[in-house]
Amino acid sequence: MFKTILVPTDGSPLADKAVETAIVFARETGAKLVAISVAEPYPFSPLSERAMLDDASVFETGTRDAAKIYVKKVADTARAAGVDCETVVALSGSPYREIVDAAENMKCDAIFMASHGRQGLTRLFVGSETQKVLAHTELPVLVVR
Repeated sequence: MFKTILVPTDGSPLADKAVETAIVFARETGAKLVAISVAEPYPFSPLSERAMLDDASVFETGTRDAAKIYVKKVADTARAAGVDCETVVALSGSPYREIVDAAENMKCDAIFMASHGRQGLTRLFVGSETQKVLAHTELPVLVVR
């Protein structure tokens, strides 16, 4: 039924739970995984000084490196369980858009993801990425709490 499952991760314990669920499901059904992590770009302000640009590249390199670690952990765990896994790392201020686009581009049949990633005021202002994925895809989405 599901041949390719997309599993987003931000390295959080709840995302790890979604990853574990996806790996078990993929192993039992013979599906492959696509792990994605979306690194956040430097929070640009048009009023910032030019000196901030150096900090932007350092910040973005750090978030991209962290995203690579997150998807490598998923791939290593999946392969240890006998599940094929590809990885995708993106840099975007719209994680939900990257998730939806990756699911389409990688021809995924389903998305397994955590119920939330961002916490506190950020979540209130930005909204739940999971809710946005649910609103912008026609694929089945298994939400892990």
